[in-house]
Amino acid sequence: MPNQLEQLKQFTKVVADTGDFSSIKQFTPRDATTNPSLILKAAGMSDYGYLVDKAVIDSGANAPLGAVIDRLLVLFGLEILKIVPGRVSTEVDARLSFDREATLVKAKEIIGLYAASGIPRERILIKIASTWEGIKAAEALEKEGIHCNLTLLFSFAQAVACAESGVQLISPFVGRILDWYKKSTGKDYAPSEDPGVRSVAAIYSYYKKFGYRTEVMGASFRNKGEILELAGCDLLTIAPPLLAELAASSDPVARKLSPADAANDTQAKVSFDEKSFRFALNEDAMATEKTAEGIRTFSADIVKLEQLLVKKRGA
Repeated sequence: MPNQLEQLKQFTKVVADTGDFSSIKQFTPRDATTNPSLILKAAGMSDYGYLVDKAVIDSGANAPLGAVIDRLLVLFGLEILKIVPGRVSTEVDARLSFDREATLVKAKEIIGLYAASGIPRERILIKIASTWEGIKAAEALEKEGIHCNLTLLFSFAQAVACAESGVQLISPFVGRILDWYKKSTGKDYAPSEDPGVRSVAAIYSYYKKFGYRTEVMGASFRNKGEILELAGCDLLTIAPPLLAELAASSDPVARKLSPADAANDTQAKVSFDEKSFRFALNEDAMATEKTAEGIRTFSADIVKLEQLLVKKRGA
């Protein structure tokens, strides 16, 4: 029997959640995703120091640090696109998460850098935090043919707002939801009872029932069981250690999510304007806290990347 990773690929597009090229080559995913934390980790590895050097040199001595960061992110993306047949996700500076206009500008700059290297925009997903401002920026970008991956998504309200805005793809964070509930309740959860798994399953069913084209990509997994419970989701982005676990097992994988089953979903159709969105998010303590925490973490890692680049410039 094929291993669990190969079985999973029959139901779901597998995406590599890493900036490490060797891991991407090993597991042959369809797409790959990056974020500031993953790029910071990769940039600190000796194998990828040449990309940091190239970003500094290509940008010039007087370029703003933001431009050098963008160049570095795109250089990683270009290398990844040589390996995967599909798309790469490149993230907008998390410090712009509450600035719609600045997010639009930054997204277009990133797309421009890819275009200058001959990469069509169909192979790029611009990652943006699932704030109201981020979702509205993505809505505008989608209308211009720039496709977006809405990340740091923890709530049904965020997912509905993304779908109504015509966003290409969302990345609900399974493991971080589980982290919050374990800390809040002191309980452990079986994969089938995992609150992160249940959140993604509910979003998937809602999208399929009401015909939204937005793709659902489960992300941020803590264990293999979470992944297997979401077999059948449109996409799953998985870190190398868990990809290795799946590849090492030949136990059968059953499909858990399907459009046919979603037709029986009982959730009524809902809609959010800005006021109702903000209130719904405010009422969800987990989503409020984890979205804010994620933005802070990614912002801090962008600052660390800037510090690394300053040192490179000095050298």
